[in-house]
Amino acid sequence: MSNEHGNLIKSPKQLIIMVFASFFVPLIIILLLMVFVNSGKREGAGTADAAKSAEQLIKPVAQLNFKDASAPREIQTGEQVYKAVCSSCHATGAAGAPKFGDTAAWSARLGKGYDSLMTSVLKGKGAMPARGGSNPADISDYELGRAVVYLTGSAGGKFPEPKAPAAAPAAK
Repeated sequence: MSNEHGNLIKSPKQLIIMVFASFFVPLIIILLLMVFVNSGKREGAGTADAAKSAEQLIKPVAQLNFKDASAPREIQTGEQVYKAVCSSCHATGAAGAPKFGDTAAWSARLGKGYDSLMTSVLKGKGAMPARGGSNPADISDYELGRAVVYLTGSAGGKFPEPKAPAAAPAAK
């Protein structure tokens, strides 16, 4: 019988070299692949804009506002409500929302009038949730109306500011 198919490893030195090579060669290959994959550009065209857009979209969800329940309620301006609730979609045009200051996108909506826009805000329309996703305990209808006037004013709307609600009678 010939010894053609005998052991390739004939000494302890060869065994140690094979064990070492079988462990470290794959590690070196994996390391080189990682360097190759990470060497490409990470930022492409519009990556910064996409990051800002994503930040704007999650801002109302990812933000915590602690309020003193016993403090008197301060009525927010239209701009404050826009920045807190509406800007996440209307600043970027997300989900088909007309952008802030885009006269062409707002022209048909302005023609329907303030009451129609307020109904859309309060009940929701298309991808916009009712009240723009705000809680009635946090933002009143009056404040939403002020936001509608502010938002439409940026696109050439001339709606008058809504009338302030009557102050609640003091509890005795």
